This record gives sequence, C-alpha cells and structure tokens, in this order.
Amino acid sequence: MQLFIVPFIAITVSLLIRAEFRAEQRQVYFFKPLSTLLVILVAALSFATPNAKEGYTVGILVGLILSLGGDVALMFPSGRAFLTGLVLFLLAHVAYAVTFTVYNGFHAGDLVSASVLLALAVAVYLYLHPGLGEMQGPVVGYIVIICLMVNRATSAFFGTTFTQTQAWLVAGGSVLFWLSDLILAVNRFRRPFKYHRFNLALYYGGQLLIALSPSYFG
Repeated sequence: MQLFIVPFIAITVSLLIRAEFRAEQRQVYFFKPLSTLLVILVAALSFATPNAKEGYTVGILVGLILSLGGDVALMFPSGRAFLTGLVLFLLAHVAYAVTFTVYNGFHAGDLVSASVLLALAVAVYLYLHPGLGEMQGPVVGYIVIICLMVNRATSAFFGTTFTQTQAWLVAGGSVLFWLSDLILAVNRFRRPFKYHRFNLALYYGGQLLIALSPSYFG
C-alpha cells in the first residue's frame, strides 16, 4: 500500500517544482503541503506493517509533522516566516535524531561520520558566513543539528537494531535532506541561482526514504 502512494508523491512534487518555476503561488500553496501529507501517510501506514515498532513510527511522524509546519512557513517570503520554518525544521531534525538514537544507541563507527560531518559543517559555515548577517546564530545552530541528525542516521549501519534496508533508507534520506538544505542555504545566503528549486526533489526524496523506514524492521 505504501509503495502505491509513491507515484502520487512523484507527481505532486513534479507539479510543485513546475509551479515554483512558473511562480504560480496558488499551486505552490496546494501541492507543497499535499506532497508532505502524502509522505506522512506513507509513514502512518507502517502501523499496519508486521514487526513495526510503534514508538519508532511515532518519532518519525513527529519529525514529518514538524516538517509540514516548516514547509508551510517557507512558502511565505518574510524573514520571520523563514526563521519560523528554520526552527520547525530544526525541531524535526531533533525528533529524527532522538528517534534514531533511542532505537540504535551509539557506536564506535559514529566517530568516523562525526569527523566527516564536522569538516563539512565548518566548510559550509565559512562559505555562507559573508551573507548570513543577523541570521548567523540560527544558521550555525541549524547546521549543527542537521549534521547531528545525519550522524545519528548513518549510525544505523553500525548497530543491530535496524535492518540493512532500514540503514540505507534512513542514511540515504538524511543525506538527501542535508543536500536539499545546503542548496536552499546557498541560494538564500550566498549565491542565488535559477534552478535551486530542484532541491525539492532531494527534500521529498529524503523525507520519503525516512518515512518508509518504519516498515522494514526484521
């Protein structure tokens, strides 16, 4: 049933990207929350999956619902709306990170990904710094939290709780989310570019992979 929804998500996201490029704001207001609601439905359907862990599914749903709030906030151009969206997505990353950690714990291999992510975080911050202005603090906090989320997701490869399929889903999803936010940050704070809204394909792809992960417990 969940995989049956995937083509519909592909359609709504494609129409969303088209609407963004054409500046058809009414369509953006429709297709953006609809796409996220469909991803939320994918995660919610895992409650009916054998071997699913309800607590894990709830944690993923919390992250997705916070993301929905962030999606709605970012549809509006004001600085306050952007900051609200930033905070909601930060909380979504916290929800994901906590959920992954509660079920998987910590492992020695986490130090490797932490080192790589720390180097990337410093490089991204130094690149964005000239354009951050008064957003420097919130952006630094966001970079730290999203890198923590990716670290907790990639930890799935080192533990025994998640299956290999789940490890690829949560790790791949978190990396796509990270790349999507990087494109958004570069466009807003450093170098605007015409095709940045293709980041939505990465964003929804990442969220979908994470939303599918509750259904693959062994």
